[in-house]
Amino acid sequence: MASDRILQLLRSPVDPDELAEIRELWKAHSIAEDNRDLPGLIATLTEDCVYEVMGTGARWEGHAGAERFYTELLTAFPDIHFELEYIVIGPQGVCEDARVTATHAGRWLDLEPTGERLEWRNAIFFPWDRGARKFKGETVFTDFPHLGVR
Repeated sequence: MASDRILQLLRSPVDPDELAEIRELWKAHSIAEDNRDLPGLIATLTEDCVYEVMGTGARWEGHAGAERFYTELLTAFPDIHFELEYIVIGPQGVCEDARVTATHAGRWLDLEPTGERLEWRNAIFFPWDRGARKFKGETVFTDFPHLGVR
């Protein structure tokens, strides 16, 4: 039952050292993304990581999938910028909320490039794998224009 899982999570002790480790890994991930450093990004992920854009059916699996996700994203939006508004770090991982701006220069998902300068919001969850000490991927919730996802 979901409520049992929630109670279990709420009763679990929080290890401040683990939270610091999660925070440092998220910082390394974010810096690698800003620097377009694919090996640096992949180094923060479990081998079986999963990337999903919710509401679209788009899913990428494993390190090869994560590389495809980032290659497609950074090709479609070469000037993409994430203006972080909220970051929550907990024992389950990291959740960030960002205002995103970018020029739609290449194909993204099933959308042809428009050449438009766009702005949208993303909420992204980075689930933490306690055993591997890495992220299990990203779950992206977006209001990206033209997707019809709200």
